[in-house]
Amino acid sequence: MARGKVQMRRIENPVHRQVTFCKRRMGLLKKAKELSVLCDADIGVIVFSPHGKIYELATNGNMQGLIERYKNKSNLPEAQAESNEQNIPQVIQQDVLLLRQEVDLLQNSLRYMYGERDISHMNLGELQSLESNLEVWVNNIRSTKMQIMSREIEMLKNKEGILKAANDILQERELVQD
Repeated sequence: MARGKVQMRRIENPVHRQVTFCKRRMGLLKKAKELSVLCDADIGVIVFSPHGKIYELATNGNMQGLIERYKNKSNLPEAQAESNEQNIPQVIQQDVLLLRQEVDLLQNSLRYMYGERDISHMNLGELQSLESNLEVWVNNIRSTKMQIMSREIEMLKNKEGILKAANDILQERELVQD
């Protein structure tokens, strides 16, 4: 039996998600070991499970040794690495600011869509953004609607086939009784 294409999205069922995590983690670690053996490469893999458990693989030596080797080869002086760590709060603050602006824009768009605000006060950019969002949403709605209708049509065709078969059986019984 051929495998179907797997959609890359979160698996909703927690049991299936855990099973997939375990299988894929083992596959990843196996591939890393094979690459190490075939190509004589030093490989380090770190995987954090959704529950916070750490899985690691260091093909030659230990993980700490590989991390030290990486730090030495990455050409980042310690002073530069420390200054990068000090800049992290500023980067986070900028990200928070951008996310707040995006949330405000989306909330305003929703208010306009639901008629809570008059769109005559919107500027051209806001109107174009709202229009493109509406077009995307309409296309998604139409696509979902078509999928549902296709499934219902298929179910009705199956039901029609069952009813035809039942009708044929009843007609045969009627002919036999006559």
